[in-house]
Amino acid sequence: MQHILVPTDFSPEAHNAFEVALQLAQRTGGRVLLLHVLLDAPSGGGAMVTTGGRTSGGDLDDLFMVRRLQMTKHRMARLLAEAAETAPAVRVLDMVETGTLEEAVLELIGRHQINLVVIGAHEHASARPLFGPDSYAERLVRRATCPVLTVKHPAPAFAAHTIVFASDFAPEADRAVPALRQLQAAFPGAMLRLLDVATGAARRAAALARIHDFARRHALPNCQPTVHDEARVPAGIQPYAADAHTDLVVMLSHGHTGLWHLLQGSIAERVAVQTAAPVLTFHPWEQIEVGAGARTSAQPA
Repeated sequence: MQHILVPTDFSPEAHNAFEVALQLAQRTGGRVLLLHVLLDAPSGGGAMVTTGGRTSGGDLDDLFMVRRLQMTKHRMARLLAEAAETAPAVRVLDMVETGTLEEAVLELIGRHQINLVVIGAHEHASARPLFGPDSYAERLVRRATCPVLTVKHPAPAFAAHTIVFASDFAPEADRAVPALRQLQAAFPGAMLRLLDVATGAARRAAALARIHDFARRHALPNCQPTVHDEARVPAGIQPYAADAHTDLVVMLSHGHTGLWHLLQGSIAERVAVQTAAPVLTFHPWEQIEVGAGARTSAQPA
């Protein structure tokens, strides 16, 4: 978590994400890149550049966009001043881009070697229409090529005392171990709860056996195997996380697209926006970097 990207639209949700990102950067010695994206001008008169002008276009459009940019920079300056007061050791850079939020974030991940995106989100209700629109947070969980942390509520004193790794503990779960170790290093003394969701005595017993095997093989310290009785996985993770006073939920995301995603959805995407606690998601093949000099690879064999 050395290079943290925080998209902001200056909403309370975005501020929650900025607040958590600053605290993570303080803990890991990282830096924060604060991003605001201006939508492209509707007239098609050219692209905005961050020096305050446009490549082409009419005078009215120019004036409108310049005023928007001035307002944006004023808001950015207030956030930078807040960071200087609350986290003076953290380097915070600000950037204004044009286009769409998703594409700007995806492009910056590669350009600035971002290894964590922290994004604010609304805590969605569990019941959502099958063909309803995805949120920005859900789409970034699916598409981002680095870990994504979704933050739904204010966390002025963020600390992960209880971390829940939610998984089915199939062989692919082994790819999460380096990240779990790094999180335990970043938050010494945190309780790591290894959670599976299953219903029925036989399935619960099998799930518990897989968790015990996982913990034993990897010798994870300070961990607690748990099986929650629930027929649906997202519906099981959310109440368990609340009851266990969870500070951070960790999940692998497969980033499904196309028909499979439309019909089934990604469990990680739903949990990311439906669970009150912050949720950290990453793809099994991603590299995880939590602290200075601590880099580990989860590349598939």
